[in-house]
Amino acid sequence: PDLTGHEKFGLGNVKYNISRIHVTAVELPSASISLLPGSGIKLVIGNASLTIDMNWNIRTWMFKDNGRGTVHISKVFVTAIFSTPLDNAMGVAIALTSCRTTPGDVDIKLNGKT
Repeated sequence: PDLTGHEKFGLGNVKYNISRIHVTAVELPSASISLLPGSGIKLVIGNASLTIDMNWNIRTWMFKDNGRGTVHISKVFVTAIFSTPLDNAMGVAIALTSCRTTPGDVDIKLNGKT
């Protein structure tokens, strides 16, 4: 979905809109799954990266601008624990019981005028 909003900076408001958000690349170079006896499953993802392309525009009382942008997030580490309770009515279910994410580097490139 598009992201639209406004922020107050110094002399006035900045209105922004980020649209046409597309994930263009996902890399999971190191991922592992292990069983936790009696409790569930542990998923560990290391050194993941994600690239997102988008359109952006901003407007203030003084100026307005728009363009294309790319966000690249790298060196992301995720550890998730899933429980697998046995439910007699539904069989086996999976529930996320904990998740820890450590973000790495974020590189944002904005190009003006689409």
